[in-house]
Amino acid sequence: MAKSLKLYYDLMSQPSRVLWILLEKSKIPYERKLVNLGKGEHLTEQFKEINRFQKVPCIVDSQLKLAESVAIVRYLAREYELPEHWYPTDSRRQARIDEYLEWQHHNTRATCAAYFQYVWLRPRMMGSTVDPKRADQYRSQMDSCLDFIEQEFLGHGSPYIVGDQISIADLVAACEIEQPRMAGYDPCAGRPNLTQWMERVKSATNPYYEQAHKLVYKIAAASEPKPKL
Repeated sequence: MAKSLKLYYDLMSQPSRVLWILLEKSKIPYERKLVNLGKGEHLTEQFKEINRFQKVPCIVDSQLKLAESVAIVRYLAREYELPEHWYPTDSRRQARIDEYLEWQHHNTRATCAAYFQYVWLRPRMMGSTVDPKRADQYRSQMDSCLDFIEQEFLGHGSPYIVGDQISIADLVAACEIEQPRMAGYDPCAGRPNLTQWMERVKSATNPYYEQAHKLVYKIAAASEPKPKL
């Protein structure tokens, strides 16, 4: 049977990693379509015909062209045999997952991405200079967000963000929280709940989680402060 579902992605993109891991773990047949962000392939007229927003990830499924990772997850849950725990049909559990997915846009995603882009990405892509005071502001915002996750989402005894089973909320959160590692920031330092939760997410989705983050971890290792001799 031919694969009708196509995923356009780059594993340097946090939501691309979410969908790649989700599809691999769920054994949903799909065709990989790598879009190299570093080479600007998302900015071509050819790609604009696939995704008018010119971002990754996006999917094409028969005649449907769909962008935005959260919308794609909900579509996959409706149209494919996505395991129930990822995005359950139970209204109350689904509502709790949606609560995190809506919250994270202006919190986890916004703060982790802002720090990563300012400290690591923009200096390499555009040659910009990092202002230490501004970097500290971005880091402070990220710290506050991660502390909130540590205390409010993970500090009440549940192994995952919503209950005792992994959901798409966990995968979205984890992939975003991994991103600032490339800028030399350890999101788990001083956060035992988050540390244990990250290990649970990784364990529940391996080997695909580590495969998706292979380049992230390689860059992170190179960004770690060198010990003084």
